[in-house]
Amino acid sequence: MLYRLYTRILRRQLAGLPMPQHVAIAMDGNRRWAKGAGYDDVRIGHRFGAEHLELFLRWCADAGIKCVTAWVASPSNLRKRDAAQVDYLMNLTETVLADHVRRDHRWRLHVAGQLDLLPDSTARALKEAVEETRDRPDAADLTLAIAYSGRLEVVDAVRAILDEAADGGRSLEEVADALSEEEIGRHLYVPGLPDPELVIRTSGELRMSDFLLWQATRSEIEFCDLYWPAFREIDLLRALRTYGQRKLQRSR
Repeated sequence: MLYRLYTRILRRQLAGLPMPQHVAIAMDGNRRWAKGAGYDDVRIGHRFGAEHLELFLRWCADAGIKCVTAWVASPSNLRKRDAAQVDYLMNLTETVLADHVRRDHRWRLHVAGQLDLLPDSTARALKEAVEETRDRPDAADLTLAIAYSGRLEVVDAVRAILDEAADGGRSLEEVADALSEEEIGRHLYVPGLPDPELVIRTSGELRMSDFLLWQATRSEIEFCDLYWPAFREIDLLRALRTYGQRKLQRSR
């Protein structure tokens, strides 16, 4: 009852405050949460984390947020963790994340990352979900960042620009003269979406860790001490309140 009351109070406090249209979330701390909860197999934390994203998306939709980017895994995550953990995470991506966005017609799916690093079945499930949700009218935009690195995204964007120039017979001098922020932005993994105004990272880590390095240069950053499966709606609402208060103060 107290939680519901506090939630209503926070929602009232958001009235009249500027709101972000794009929120990015680094869902960190799944394994540490599972260990602290007493699970012998810490992989179960990934299941709770994947299912928790469904709740987070509902909270975002209720708050009127039109664009969400969720970081699932980096290339280093896929390389450094043992095969059993990676296989478990990929299975969750196929059976929980991709299936959820198919069922929840409030969202249109995008995928950011190096999909060639994923198992064929995972890459196929994500691509099929992207196609299935592409033409949803009035849907909000959900981007899953998987096998994603912010540095590699910029490298891949520049490489794509050079490849296009080579195909078009343009010289390096012409490419250099035309290179701009807008040109690089058009070649990012998911072009056309607004940059995130608010980035939230759970687990208490005070670093970006290669997440949206290009897009988040002007974002508000909110670090949360909770592990991802323990992140609550009130934590989102408090982050939105802090964002709105900061924006309002700077506008005065």
